[in-house]
Amino acid sequence: MPDPEDRAVSASSPVREISAEGEGAPEPGLALCLSGGGYRAMVFHVGVLWRLNEAGYLRRLARVSSVSGGSITAGVLGLKWDRLAFDGAGVAKAFQAEVVDPIRGLAGRTIDAGAILGGTLLPGVTVADRVESAYRKHLFGDATLQALPETPRFVLNATNVQTGALWRFSRPYMADYRVGRVLAPTLPLARAVAASSAFPPVLSPVEVDLQADDWETPPGRGVDLRREPFTTEIVLSDGGVYDNLGLETAWKRYDTVLVSDAGGKMQPEPEPERDWARHVLRILEIIDNQVRSLRKRQVIEAFKRGERKGAYWGIRTNVGDYALTDALPCPFDRTTELANTPTRLARLEAAHQERLINWGYAVCDAALRRHVDRTVKRPLGFPYAGAGV
Repeated sequence: MPDPEDRAVSASSPVREISAEGEGAPEPGLALCLSGGGYRAMVFHVGVLWRLNEAGYLRRLARVSSVSGGSITAGVLGLKWDRLAFDGAGVAKAFQAEVVDPIRGLAGRTIDAGAILGGTLLPGVTVADRVESAYRKHLFGDATLQALPETPRFVLNATNVQTGALWRFSRPYMADYRVGRVLAPTLPLARAVAASSAFPPVLSPVEVDLQADDWETPPGRGVDLRREPFTTEIVLSDGGVYDNLGLETAWKRYDTVLVSDAGGKMQPEPEPERDWARHVLRILEIIDNQVRSLRKRQVIEAFKRGERKGAYWGIRTNVGDYALTDALPCPFDRTTELANTPTRLARLEAAHQERLINWGYAVCDAALRRHVDRTVKRPLGFPYAGAGV
């Protein structure tokens, strides 16, 4: 018979098959998941948000769950939420000025190379410190997690390297189900986004220092690692290490989930390296690719079985698969080229940004009109009409 503590930990764990029976039926509500993928994901998701806003769906969100590059976009959206000026139809009139423009500004700068160089050469400064500094300078300033809105709930996800579990940053609390939670955290928003986007091995880890008495155990939950150094020296990596779709914190809560996937894809390797270091990296890449593929299949199958409402769309999707006669024109060879944008925090040309935004906008539109709401009207065209995809 399982130990009572093991049962308590298992019950509170976010790690379970997404379609499994669990803690009761999901509650009514709309959640959006934004995947990782560096600047590629950050910019692609801008197009997704643009289309959701025009369709009146941005204002309906109850939760935004994100990882990695998606957390950069989500962090800006959350910080600027109260300035978006929603009209009576639920459309944010200040969306482009408050969200699109600053994200595009960052996308025009390379920050990973300088962070790696500075974090390697400068004493007392880590790569994570340099990335956080760039986020602070260009996007978030001195804002903390308390600058996020109460509604919708923004959850920026990282991976706790110590516990192997999901780490959640949000306004009400930071949490790891095996350690507990820290209420009303005042951690800089730039630090939280840096942790969520700490792509290994070069941008990882990000360390967060806390006090042992900062923690509480959630009511009715069991924890098994409520002790130092798990409570005082938190070592975090990219949220995509644990869940590249940012799915867990949304799927188990709400009955309608929109999943935007701008993740990368493992490429074939005809002559894989044989030395132990590079061979290990290749094996880890294969494991990561399999986990991502499995999660994607679970999501799509759960939608087909009616276990959740909503839709999945990906940067590698063929828009023709939605069988819409009036989908925006997106030739598959052109969108595949966009999907192969490297997973980096490296400068993207303005035209490339516009094509990525257009593609995110178009595929979100197709999924929304095909699987979520047939009453949504076809858009007049791309956000950047002259760029196409």
